[in-house]
Amino acid sequence: MKRVIDWIFTIPFLIGFGLTLGIFELIARVARLFGLRPMEVTMGVMQRILLWLLRITGTRLEVERSPHIKSRTGYVLISNHQSMFDVPIFGGLLVTNYPKYVAKRELGRWLPAVSFNLTHGGNALIDRDDPRQALRAIKDLGAECQERNTAVVIFPEGTRSRDGALGEFRPSGTLTLLKAAPDLAVVPTTIDGSWALLRDRMFPVPFGTRIRVSFGDPVERRAGENPAELLERARAEIAATLQGWRTRPR
Repeated sequence: MKRVIDWIFTIPFLIGFGLTLGIFELIARVARLFGLRPMEVTMGVMQRILLWLLRITGTRLEVERSPHIKSRTGYVLISNHQSMFDVPIFGGLLVTNYPKYVAKRELGRWLPAVSFNLTHGGNALIDRDDPRQALRAIKDLGAECQERNTAVVIFPEGTRSRDGALGEFRPSGTLTLLKAAPDLAVVPTTIDGSWALLRDRMFPVPFGTRIRVSFGDPVERRAGENPAELLERARAEIAATLQGWRTRPR
């Protein structure tokens, strides 16, 4: 019976999901003609719609956000990674921070609207088989986000968790980003539950998934800091947040 319910709500969700991506592919192409900011606003609207569409599947989104996070302000968000839905979730929750992402190059090729945004929206597409290219792209992204005062999200695990477990951090990309954007405060960011949306690769999407997101207090940067210690501090906060959620009574 549970499987039947999942499919009943998955079908309209997938239809809405596909239509949204297709329509916003066209809108984004037009918006980009007028500059990067109109396209960023367009992508923000799209991601808010995708968050609304998740409600069709009974998805519950619970957000803990530090009151010190300001709109229209750049940050380096260091986060764990569980699903491709992490991107629209963060984008939909941080619309006015215009978040950018570090993503594998393959994602810039086949997904309507999302691929166009990753390719033309000021993000970093990296080749995992070419570390020099990857670090150079991340460095350029950090410098641009600092100059434009926009947020940038990086997933140090390097790949999404299939079961929600926090993986080992691969530090090189994040350390490069921190050095390239020394004025942007760091926000330890935690997400949990989004992995379940892809448990069956969206066929179907489990009904009633609970997703929790935490945006911690921004950590201001200081001269002479050790970026590795800052990264470890973020990882420790992410691990503690996950542990707290999973041991807290429902």
